[in-house]
Amino acid sequence: MLGRDLLVSEEKSVRVEVWSDVVCPWCYIGKRRLERALEGFEHAGEVEVEWRSFQLDPTHPKGVRQPVYEALAQKMGGSTAQIRAMTDRVKALAAEEGLEYDFEHSISVNTFDAHRLTHLAKAHGLGGETHERLMRAQLIEGETLDDVDTLVRLGAEVGVPADEARRVLEGDDYTREVEEDIREAQMLGATGVPFFVLNRMYGVSGAQPVELFLSALRTAYENEDAPAR
Repeated sequence: MLGRDLLVSEEKSVRVEVWSDVVCPWCYIGKRRLERALEGFEHAGEVEVEWRSFQLDPTHPKGVRQPVYEALAQKMGGSTAQIRAMTDRVKALAAEEGLEYDFEHSISVNTFDAHRLTHLAKAHGLGGETHERLMRAQLIEGETLDDVDTLVRLGAEVGVPADEARRVLEGDDYTREVEEDIREAQMLGATGVPFFVLNRMYGVSGAQPVELFLSALRTAYENEDAPAR
């Protein structure tokens, strides 16, 4: 038994923490590229991916729902034509990853409650599945991600108990956890998302090419000689 325990403790692993916002188009692209990198990584079975909370626009007023084109034009000061040209480029890159973005029907909201739902989901072992479901709902399906009924339904689709989700969303559970995620990202130097941290040793900022993610995974794996966290 001692010999087996020693062998397990010496196995290498990679922990990938991903700070992301569920309404972030670059985050969904980055997620797909990381997944593709993992498909080509020789030790993918030793990789743990953990999704962490971040808000692209924490100042967005709660309860205010605004079409994405309108919100971007207001925030960036550009014309609607300029905003459409910018988002068309993002749509084209997303399509290369199999993602058909629909900004025409996307609604800009405050995402804090959606992140509280992801923390509840994480407690049920469904953090990754819920993050995926919410990003698809926002960027492809035109769902409104500050609506309690919508969030409860989307969570239930991946296995989050509906009654528990409603109780959390109608209260303030997991507020501290979301705030701590955001503070930690800032302490690590993240100014935007997606932001990937591997074994707390290497950082990758942005939706980088698959090859860069693969290189980072290999580097983190080869240099991981500390006990498992």
